[in-house]
Amino acid sequence: MMKASIESQIDLHLKKTKLEEYIRSLGKVAVAFSSGVDSTFLLKVCHDTLGEDAIAITMKTVSVPERELEESIAFCEKEGIKQLIIEVDQIAIEGFEDNSPDRCYICKRALFSKMVSVAEENGFAHIAEGSNTDDMGDYRPGMKAISELGIKSPLREAGLSKADIRELSKELGLPTWNKPSFACLATRFVYGEKITVEKLRMIELAEQRLMDLGFSQFRVRCHGDIARIEIEPEEFEKILSSDTAISINRYLHELGFRYVTLDLGGYVTGSMNKALEK
Repeated sequence: MMKASIESQIDLHLKKTKLEEYIRSLGKVAVAFSSGVDSTFLLKVCHDTLGEDAIAITMKTVSVPERELEESIAFCEKEGIKQLIIEVDQIAIEGFEDNSPDRCYICKRALFSKMVSVAEENGFAHIAEGSNTDDMGDYRPGMKAISELGIKSPLREAGLSKADIRELSKELGLPTWNKPSFACLATRFVYGEKITVEKLRMIELAEQRLMDLGFSQFRVRCHGDIARIEIEPEEFEKILSSDTAISINRYLHELGFRYVTLDLGGYVTGSMNKALEK
């Protein structure tokens, strides 16, 4: 068992070395930084490797909770990393609010195209984003846009999984090592349902309430006027305690949801993609 553990650690650090070598080969890089687990680790390693030749570019959009933007600013200030913040009106992106199955492609194409322009204006020819090897299995049309625009994916190049990134983040003392995984709030809508600023705000506040109550991993999915809550099965007992259930139900009703439900299947990443299965 100990031998397997040692071999695992060696393999993990070989991957980190490979990551550093790949980053070094880029010379200068602007990191698409959201303050999530993956992009925080990537930005930290880029900055440790390249110094001032690594910067952060953060998009300010309606589909990203305000707390994530604030966390990104705080991290860059703490680490002494230059950060460029770009505000983009996602609702104005043609096709975004229609929420077709290729919405992520449409949005990523628009956002990263803007990022490419800003990076080039600041003397950075390469942009890196934080997808890892675990991101290759699910339906992710946004990856197509990233590929088309020549965006670099160093974590995938190094063969790093989400578990690898969390472990290495813990070693580096990053506060995100055990941070729950979050995705763009637009992923909370069933395909075909129109995305609005009002509904994005409802979802953001609903999920903030679950976070404030101490739930570890969750989503609030929007099906018209129905809120479908996904949490880890081991936390079902907690949410179904009378006071918590009543509190959540009342608050989500106040936000504008008519019905509030708990998905007995628990938290599942990309669960809205089930609608695309035949």
